[in-house]
Amino acid sequence: MSKNWILNENFNRASLDKMLDWRCEPNKWFLDKKSSQLVLETDQETDYWQKTHYDFQADNGHFLYMETDKNFRITTRVETFPKSKYDQAGLMIRFSEDIWVKTSLEYIPDGLSKLGAVVTNRGYSDWSTQYVDYETVHLYYRISKIGQNCYVDFSLDGEVWNQIRIAHLDVPEKNSTFLAGVYACSPQGKEQEVRFDFITIEELDNDPASAYL
Repeated sequence: MSKNWILNENFNRASLDKMLDWRCEPNKWFLDKKSSQLVLETDQETDYWQKTHYDFQADNGHFLYMETDKNFRITTRVETFPKSKYDQAGLMIRFSEDIWVKTSLEYIPDGLSKLGAVVTNRGYSDWSTQYVDYETVHLYYRISKIGQNCYVDFSLDGEVWNQIRIAHLDVPEKNSTFLAGVYACSPQGKEQEVRFDFITIEELDNDPASAYL
């Protein structure tokens, strides 16, 4: 079945696709021509989180995004070289500061790292996790947004996908405009190297089953 691409960015050109823009642009980033990757280093104490657990708020992680009001699936493959606890990089979709979703592997230096998703509604974040062996440093992520719901998955090879989360998004309309893209941050450190292989965004229909096709 052919895909209806909204964005197909492989980082194999001299500049980013014109539809992409930075929110909280990192001080250090470039397009690696040899590997066709977006490479960045995280700035100090960057994060996305709202209120829950200890009333902490942060909204300054690095986020490369485009806007769309369609139903969509966004996918990426990322390689990380973490240095500090909770270093992370993956995908994010965002309606506002109070409504967004991110998924990534969060690094735990003295134990198993945490693969999961943070869903933020009405200005409060929640975090669902599962423990994984950190030696798995190359991961694929995808988020499918259909109406007011989203579906979060990960993969080791880009072929077999495993569910992380299904969540409701407290947006006013099913066709609300979202920012969708890749993100990275270092809540307790800095200078995590992150390499993204691609960002693809494809349009989906209204059928929830399309999240699994």
